[in-house]
Amino acid sequence: MAAPVLRGVRELMRRVDFAPIPRRHRHKKKWFGDLWPSIRVSLLSEQKYGALVNNFAAWDHVNARLEQLGARDFVSEAISHGEPEHKSGHSATPSSACSPNLQCFTFARGDISRFPPARIGSLGVMDYYLMDAASLLPVLALGLQPGDIVLDLCAAPGGKTLALLQTFCCRNLAANDLSTSRTSRLQKILYNYVPQDIREGNQIRVTSWDGRKWGELEGDTYDRVLVDVPCTTDRHSLHEEENNIFQRSRKNERQMLPMLQVQLLAAGLLATRPGGHVVYSTCSLSHLQNEYVVQGAIELLSNQYSVEVQVEDLSHFRKLFTDTFCFFPSCHVGELVIPNLMANFGPMYFCKMHRLT
Repeated sequence: MAAPVLRGVRELMRRVDFAPIPRRHRHKKKWFGDLWPSIRVSLLSEQKYGALVNNFAAWDHVNARLEQLGARDFVSEAISHGEPEHKSGHSATPSSACSPNLQCFTFARGDISRFPPARIGSLGVMDYYLMDAASLLPVLALGLQPGDIVLDLCAAPGGKTLALLQTFCCRNLAANDLSTSRTSRLQKILYNYVPQDIREGNQIRVTSWDGRKWGELEGDTYDRVLVDVPCTTDRHSLHEEENNIFQRSRKNERQMLPMLQVQLLAAGLLATRPGGHVVYSTCSLSHLQNEYVVQGAIELLSNQYSVEVQVEDLSHFRKLFTDTFCFFPSCHVGELVIPNLMANFGPMYFCKMHRLT
């Protein structure tokens, strides 16, 4: 199965004419227009974080401590505000479309306060996990239901894997990353945040396989799949010179990223059972790594495997969380959180797909 996918990707890239991924700022002004100066200065400024509450800890005490800092749980706040609108008939999508039980605290727009480092609580696990709060949106969009069999195809360093576990919906969770050094970081997060009986039970499986082959290894298996692919990590690339993907020595790797991303998304869709759902995500602003990859993978599966995939409308997500994040208004498919000085999260692109056949 892997060989036909690779051949299909190459043919698709010839026809779609993927351009090389731009250098650090090239074409950004054209893509984002008047928004680009604000995005650029925000990328260069200090990033905001959210505190994902560890539900395996004494979470009620953790919540109280975070509230004392002046932070609020943006997830429950958004859902509680969205419920009356849904009940009144003005919203087409219920808040139950979000994965449940996730609690993530952020400071208000314009508030640049920092959370103190997490610490081990009374139950022997860390009390919260600091992350870009926008990184929680792909997990929320996945819409987990109790008893789901779930795959996190590119799981390391582990923040989204931890969030998946916080939903208490995963009957089984496969967390994979090709890099063994990165899966070691994932294992460390699980050790610090998840009780031993859950780590050592049958619920979680951590692997270091080639994600591009997952459709061949475990096809038509999973209810929900998260495909958070390797990308140019635009914010990180602006601040870190060591091993920076925009270095001249990594030009070929950078130009091949869309091909890798299409292969990974195609594998994730093939690993999903018919009727299941996939969320694709990156922390890049690049259209080539976001919308083009989604469209390319869907076309590839239709042509090579007669598998039909439908993109789901996430405009309700943008409306639900617009008080916390700044969204780019012109995505053709999916949603993109763009950095803004008043809400300096992201970038984070995410797109939800439904495998029909």
